[in-house]
Order: sequence, then C-alpha cells, then structure tokens
Amino acid sequence: MSNDFPLTRDSAWSHWRDFQPQVQRYASQRNAVTLGHRGVSRLSPAIRFGLLRPEEIVHETLKHHEFPLVEKWLQEVCWRSYWKGWLEMRPQLWQEWRTRVHHLRQHLDAPTLRRCQAVASGQSGVAIMDRFARELMQTGYLHNHARMWWASFWIHVEKLPWELGADFFFQHLLDADPASNTLSWRWVAGLQTAGKTYLVRRSNLERWCAPELHQDKTGLELLDDDCVTAVLPNDLSAPTRHELQPVPTQSPILTGRIGLWLHAEDASLETSPLRHLRPESIATFTSQASYNHLGLSPLRQASLAQALQDGVMRAGQHFACETVMQDAACTAMALTRWAVERGLNHVVAMAPTVGPVAQVVKQLRTLLAQQNIMLHLIRRPWDAEMFPLARSGFFPFWEKTRARLLRGSLPGAEG
Repeated sequence: MSNDFPLTRDSAWSHWRDFQPQVQRYASQRNAVTLGHRGVSRLSPAIRFGLLRPEEIVHETLKHHEFPLVEKWLQEVCWRSYWKGWLEMRPQLWQEWRTRVHHLRQHLDAPTLRRCQAVASGQSGVAIMDRFARELMQTGYLHNHARMWWASFWIHVEKLPWELGADFFFQHLLDADPASNTLSWRWVAGLQTAGKTYLVRRSNLERWCAPELHQDKTGLELLDDDCVTAVLPNDLSAPTRHELQPVPTQSPILTGRIGLWLHAEDASLETSPLRHLRPESIATFTSQASYNHLGLSPLRQASLAQALQDGVMRAGQHFACETVMQDAACTAMALTRWAVERGLNHVVAMAPTVGPVAQVVKQLRTLLAQQNIMLHLIRRPWDAEMFPLARSGFFPFWEKTRARLLRGSLPGAEG
C-alpha cells in the first residue's frame, strides 16, 4: 500500500504527526485538488478502520491549537461521526440502496449499463473526469472536492443512476464507509437535503484544480456553468427516523471464557472499552465471498486485510493471547465455530454501525445462542455521545458538538 494512505496504527500516527502542524491552514487549502493532495491529511482510510479514532485526532488538535484557528478542520473530522449517527437512525437506507443496486444491474437497459461502465472506467470523453476515475481505480482515493465533482458529473451531466455511481465508489475507495459514501451521494443527488443538489461547474473546477490536472480540455465544455442543470430525484420523501437502540459503553463483568471479535469497523481493541478484558482468543475473519458479492476491488480488499492484520497483531500483543485471522465463506458461522472450539462462554465486540459488518450480527447472535454463548456489543463513549446529536442537518449537529468541545465534555476529546 502507498505510504500516502497509512493502514497500520503506527504509520497512521506518524502520518498524523507530520500533518498536525498544517491544520491551521486546512480551511484555506482543503478545497484545492493538487498532485499528491498535500493540503489534506489523507488519513481517511486509517480513520475508517478505527486505526485512528476521531476523538484521538480532536484531542491532539486541541492540545496544540486554539479552537477558533482549527474549527474547520475539527468540523471535517467530525463529519464521519455525523454521517454514522444519521444513518444509525435511518438504517433502512443502507438496505434500500443495496437492493436498488442489485435491481439496476439486473434490469437497467443495456445502453445505459454500457454507459455506466464506460464512465466508471475512465472513458466518458471528458478528460478531467476520466482522469479522476482512473485515479480512483489505481490508488483507491480521490480528493473530496473531486469526489463531489465526479458524482455530480455522473448524476447531472451523464444522467446515470446515483446508486450505481455510489457503488463504484464503494467498490474502490479505501476509506469507503457505508454512511459517508451512501449519504454523500444522496446529497449530491438532491435526496439528503430535499431538492438541494450539488452541480459541477467548470469555473469551480478551474478555480480549485491544479492546472496540470486539466491541461487536456477535451469535453470540458460540457461542464460550462450554463450547461449543467440538475436532474431532480423523483422521491423526495424524508426517510423515517428511528430512535437509537441503547448500547453499553462499558463491558459487563463476565465470568467464564471470553473471546473478542475484531472487525473492520474498529481495529484498535487495545484502546477500546474492552482493553481491560482477559480473553482466551481474538478472532477476525475476512470474507472473499462477501468481498466478491460487493464487487470490492483487489486494492480495497488488500486494504481491509492489512488493517485487520495490523489490528489483530496489536490486540494479540496487548491481551497476550491467541489470535486467529482467516478467510471464511460466512463470517457468522466461522465465528461460531471458533467460539465453540475454544469453549467460550462469551464473545465480545465493538458494536458495528450500519453496513456489511452489522449485517453479520443478527445471524451471529442466533448461532451463538444455539450454543449457549452470549454475544456482547459495546459502543465507544465518543460514538454514544455523538450519534444522538445527528438527528437532522450537519450544522445543528455541529453547534451542539462545538459547545461540547469548547467545554471539554466530549469523551476522549478534552483539550
């Protein structure tokens, strides 16, 4: 993996320490899309896997900088927590999106599917957008501004289904998070904030994109400011919001044999509320079958494997116990077999948020219960505090978060 996108905790911390002195300049530099992306941290893959936690970055930021000078940076760090909390209260949107992707791939007319393939493979005929598509496939990364431009191009210029564009990003982005990816695409399409779309503009692109990235002007006229108009979504109904289910933030006192399940939502168990447990074994399972079902790129699969391998190695050192990392056709069945073979009474894990890992939980709980093994899910205090704040838009969320940060009352984020 490229050192630009650290996928171990040690390299992520080193990367963060190198970037930390720049955070006061982040507000003025963050929109610029340049070769090497030096104006942004490129820590998102590490944060996505929990190699670094948002609260750790917030704490480190406030330790070195005054709040008013880094507020924009802190906002961006907290966006991922906002998206996760928002989707936790509307979990049906994840399954609706996955169902829609499957339906479109089965039933969309052949010319549209071919155009989807051409645009996603960097053959749209608009040189700058094709460059972005190739960068995504080759590196697993795109600058956030380029992501918005490309998503808008897909939806409002090419007039292709947003669900398939979101799936293309989910297959390739190393930092692909179910909440951030799905909801950001909904926002560009005009679904997240009803009727408010994001439109790619040539003037915006030429202002923020380094000249060497758009020397080839082929097709750029299609992005002229007076050419791009919004494709308005058909369904603007607000999704039903569900109340968050309570999840404990501390592990219960357990007797008997304990095993820990480490997964891709949180690969730093040694810093979690589970850090004081004494497990017999720690297990993590990759799933080639699941990866293939989701269409994940080889680069994306390799990033998952590297983050999990680093996480289970550190966990083994911290807890001084056996570790298991294997590929499994069915994660729930593999975890159950692991627990039974080791005579476990309890399996404990950090609670996954909406997405592929969370979809394992229901089956896993049932299979373990059949063997008289209890499954316990624990939430980090930061998430437990932040998720309920994400009831509506980001800026109401940020005002509440800002007040807590200024008081030093968010867990792990004290200045």
